[in-house]
Amino acid sequence: MANSSIQFEPSSFSMNPHHRSPEYNALLLAGPRLGPLKQAHARLVVAGYASSLPLTTKLATLAVAAGAASYAHLLAVSHPAPDSFLFCTLTRAAAHRGLPAAALTFYRSLLTAALPFSSFAFTAVAKACADLSALRVGMAVHAHAILFGFGSDGFVQTALVVLYSKCGQLAVARKLFDAIRDRSVVAWNVMISGYEQNGLAERAIEVYKEMQMAGEAPDSATFVATLSACAQAGALDLGREVERRIVSERMDMSVFLGAALVNMYARCGLVNKAREWFDKLQERNVVTWTSMIAGYGMHGHGHEAIKLFHLMRREGPPPNDVTFVAVLSACAHAGLVSEGRDAFATMKSVYGLIPRAEHYCSMVDMYGRAGLLDDAMQFIHDSIPGEPGPEVWTAMLGACKMHKNFNLGVEVAERLIALEPENPSHRVLLSNIYALSGKMNHVEKVRNTMIKRRLKKQIGYSLIEIGGIAHLFRMGEKSHPQTRDIYQYLEELIHRITDAGYVPETDSVLHELEEEEREFALRYHGEKLAVAFGLMMSAGSTAPIRIIKNLRICGDCHLAIKYMSAVENQEIIVRDKHRFHHFKDGKCSCQEYW
Repeated sequence: MANSSIQFEPSSFSMNPHHRSPEYNALLLAGPRLGPLKQAHARLVVAGYASSLPLTTKLATLAVAAGAASYAHLLAVSHPAPDSFLFCTLTRAAAHRGLPAAALTFYRSLLTAALPFSSFAFTAVAKACADLSALRVGMAVHAHAILFGFGSDGFVQTALVVLYSKCGQLAVARKLFDAIRDRSVVAWNVMISGYEQNGLAERAIEVYKEMQMAGEAPDSATFVATLSACAQAGALDLGREVERRIVSERMDMSVFLGAALVNMYARCGLVNKAREWFDKLQERNVVTWTSMIAGYGMHGHGHEAIKLFHLMRREGPPPNDVTFVAVLSACAHAGLVSEGRDAFATMKSVYGLIPRAEHYCSMVDMYGRAGLLDDAMQFIHDSIPGEPGPEVWTAMLGACKMHKNFNLGVEVAERLIALEPENPSHRVLLSNIYALSGKMNHVEKVRNTMIKRRLKKQIGYSLIEIGGIAHLFRMGEKSHPQTRDIYQYLEELIHRITDAGYVPETDSVLHELEEEEREFALRYHGEKLAVAFGLMMSAGSTAPIRIIKNLRICGDCHLAIKYMSAVENQEIIVRDKHRFHHFKDGKCSCQEYW
């Protein structure tokens, strides 16, 4: 295998005298259409230009653009003297035309022919591996890049960061990113979006702040990725700062940037602000519409979600399967059973979309939350092909617990445990169902099984952002520097809401605790600590307190925060795993429908 490398500009191809020939003009006229290209190919053969490398390169590149990668490959490998430019160009063309498998084929032909490489061959094949999530092949490409002297090329390094990010190898991606000497804005964007797309929003925000400190000017793609991270993390202060920069710099409001702003405000609790941006946008794609519908659904505004969905059907792009997940979820959170049924039927009959697990799960959730457990079970048996997945049974189990149907709940929980024996949350729910039905001996059995199998319940936490800094609270959290003041403030708050009528719901914690212990455990839940800290730090402010909870908010915290909003005369917004709760004047926007 040759170990030499070449650098060349694709534009040098245009200097070839063949480009002025009638045959070259015939190729241009054919364009990326297979039939005319084959006719132009025949003309080349008849005219004696079949061995012309520049014309073969142009023909094969157009064939890739036409989606005929196998025909292009046949042209390339049958040429008597193919060069690097031919295979590198085809590798790049295939990667950028969404034909990653073909790009790998051209790359392998380049290896087999022992021809020199170029940096854009490596960037193209790394992109192809990323698109295929082909980590092992990508690691081989990485090794080849180092072997052939391109390991420190900034473009290649950036493409490899994309590859490792898309394959979930964030530590490797970050190591490569840190090794890039002169990072382009593209490299920064890749690292921010890599963290965001892998669910590490806080790390993405850190990289954005590093970028600011490094003096690199962000572009539209930077803001899209950063706004997505803000939406995920609930980082409203940074989201607003990004919005101010977009407006002050008069940045072109692309459809992607507009959708990111709508999504950020919807997921950070300001659904009205999200709608303001939605209405301002001149161009909206399916993501923009879906984000706005989902935002309404998360905030319990089911009727607004349905109205917007009908408007989308009249004036917007055709809804996709993600849109229908948002619509069905909105119906589930607002008790709109009839509307949900209609949407599910429309999905199949009008748009020809095949329901996925998420759609079935939303339908079961909708029936279950509305107390229609028999309808939910009938839907599972009649409408879901094959064996329902764990997501469906999880929604059903939650409904059984909510409506205290303990016999059905036990049956559903046992199905779930059979499907996912190592998932502790199913056993925790089963334990609570047994406890609520008074079967404490069964609670003990479940608890002992969890101990034996070393299964632990997911640890809950609550986040609150003060002055752009996130503060995290778990149950009984004592690592915060203001712990003493927070606990003292919370104690006073508990006394005040107790005087107002609050009585702890001790069923909200695991039932192996004694009654007094349960009340103590509930008192120092992360949600309450976060709310106490927020109220303490915002004395005199009328701005809402905003909390993010990683799990479903417990019944007792929901009740306590309603009282807190009344006695403090303060709006408190909690985003839990499923939806937003707007607490104000002793009431919650969910209307107990959660």
